[in-house]
Amino acid sequence: MVGLALAAPVAAMPASAQEAEIVVTGEGLAPPPGDAAYATVTIERDRLANSASGRLEDILADVAGIAQFRRSDSRSAHPTSQGVTLRGLGGNASSRALLTLDGVPQADPFGGWVAFPAYLPERLARVRVTRGGGSGISGPGALAGTIDLTSAGPDMLGPFGGAFHYGSRNSFDAVATAALRPAGGGFVTIAGQYARGDGFQPLVPGDRGLVDHAAPYEQASLALRGVAPIGGATELQANVSGFVDRRNRGVDFVDVKSEGVDASLRLVGRGAWQWSALGYVQTRVLASGFASVSDARDSAGPALDQYNVPSTGIGARFELQPPTGAALTLRLGGDLRHVEGETRERYIFVSGDPTRQRRAGGNSVTTGGFASIGWRSGPLMLDASGRIDYWRIGRGRLIEQPMAGGPALTDIAYASRTGWEPTGRVGAALAASPAITLRAAGYLGWRLPTLNELYRPYRVGADATAANADLDPERLRGVEAGIDLRPVQGLLLSATGFWNRLDNAIANVTLGSGPGSFPGVGYVSGAGLYRQRRNLDSVEAHGAELDARWRSGPWTASASWAWTDSRVHASGAAAPLDGLRPAQVARHSASASLGWWRGAAGGAVTLRYAGPRFDDDRNVARLNDAVTLDAVLRVPIAAGIVLDLRGENLFDRRIETGISDVTERASPRTLWIGLRYAPR
Repeated sequence: MVGLALAAPVAAMPASAQEAEIVVTGEGLAPPPGDAAYATVTIERDRLANSASGRLEDILADVAGIAQFRRSDSRSAHPTSQGVTLRGLGGNASSRALLTLDGVPQADPFGGWVAFPAYLPERLARVRVTRGGGSGISGPGALAGTIDLTSAGPDMLGPFGGAFHYGSRNSFDAVATAALRPAGGGFVTIAGQYARGDGFQPLVPGDRGLVDHAAPYEQASLALRGVAPIGGATELQANVSGFVDRRNRGVDFVDVKSEGVDASLRLVGRGAWQWSALGYVQTRVLASGFASVSDARDSAGPALDQYNVPSTGIGARFELQPPTGAALTLRLGGDLRHVEGETRERYIFVSGDPTRQRRAGGNSVTTGGFASIGWRSGPLMLDASGRIDYWRIGRGRLIEQPMAGGPALTDIAYASRTGWEPTGRVGAALAASPAITLRAAGYLGWRLPTLNELYRPYRVGADATAANADLDPERLRGVEAGIDLRPVQGLLLSATGFWNRLDNAIANVTLGSGPGSFPGVGYVSGAGLYRQRRNLDSVEAHGAELDARWRSGPWTASASWAWTDSRVHASGAAAPLDGLRPAQVARHSASASLGWWRGAAGGAVTLRYAGPRFDDDRNVARLNDAVTLDAVLRVPIAAGIVLDLRGENLFDRRIETGISDVTERASPRTLWIGLRYAPR
């Protein structure tokens, strides 16, 4: 397992203190020991609190192979493009990796993307990334892996901390955290962030016209967390958080608004019979405009007004770990997740006014039970888990009618569908010596199509993509083998080779070109393409991953490289895609960081390489590679006050994120200066 272990506070306490005091951790059950059989990377607290951008999606790029659908971050990307995946299994914007926060799935209930402005990195204790791994005990959606976020407690947050930064393009970024320990035990934490900026022009200079302008953003998040002992060895963990996100995409009529509120309760029992019971609710609202821009880019008008996309996710999970002795670990449990939502749109604009309206959506349910068993004997560790899930897609509806009223032009009620999905994983790890661990694993996983993929059409520039209510679940098979080396104290090296096959992979398949009217999207101009979400035969990916972590006194270093050969297998209407690479999947990605930290003083540099990729399913629109350099420097200037200097993309490299009739880019060079308050 790749990562430097954190010492648990309770482990450092004398036995008498442990008996006299109830220690609450605010965390769930410990990961099964058998997880050592899988390729795992841990991003520690010091990295989370010391990045150049202060954005979680950028920090996740420390683990090579983690990718969003597009390379833009949450200041300029369209929120619906920010799904996360691993191992070259991308190709659309829904997440194929399962991201959780304190055990709660975080993907948008309607679309499967991730609302990254909701996650302030400084409120987290660590991020644990498991590449691959199928479903196992994690649940549906963990095709490419899992990304587990763990909230920080008062020991990491301190009684109070805060920072304020001013940056390029009139940008502001303010952060505050606080923690309180009530007399009765437990703790309360609060963390908030506000960020805004005038933004940069998303299009590259040669493609801009009179209609193009900078893309401003304004975002805020707030998270409140309470943890309290409830008699004996049981603790209650309560979380409430919310975010607001406003972005413009650089043209009039393309404002994006998203909001969300989450709440969860978790009970964790740490007695002889360990157990965890979790319940949660998510609410999300998205509004997004789309524009029609003239070929000369000298005029623009509204093309689609997706004025309201409400969605809700409700779920529960229970786990039980009975006492089985030191050699054997058994975990049993089950989970349930229900999501519902719909898109409400106005479209076909005439003289600036919409003439039609559309409502499309439905709901889905997944529920499953699992069992996991781990066994350790000397240097050998074995892990096996299996689960069976029942799924249901229902209440699907598409209604289109004139804005002026009258009978519906389209009124389709889609038939409900159900199914069962058995999955599991097996793994083994052998400590051949204190410095060498060998590991191997095989796994099955699955993912249900999102409501967005099933029911929501969308446009990017002149191109239009239709939904598909008949999509089948994606199913994955995979194997991997690796080695972990610890040649000297503080240094961990890891290498993993893998093979994955994603059957029924959902992708946007080109079916025609404009001008003309097409099912599910309406009129497409002569400059546009018509696509529909389809199940491909499969996406097959094999590759290798190298990781290194080193720590010595104040020095830290990390490096990560991933090589992926990912190919589409397709037939029928999608046959022209056979043998091509999935959209937005790079063959190579790499990241390296070096830092020196002594107390509040220090600095770090991060070098990243993002390989070339194609923006389309036909492998015609090629996005160039990019090398970027980020840096952070902190200098104490008074008691508890630190001067904070940050720089993103210091060499101002062009990072291409999308190509249609124009080329879009990610963040140019951004410089920050600020003050940080962190009393000790």
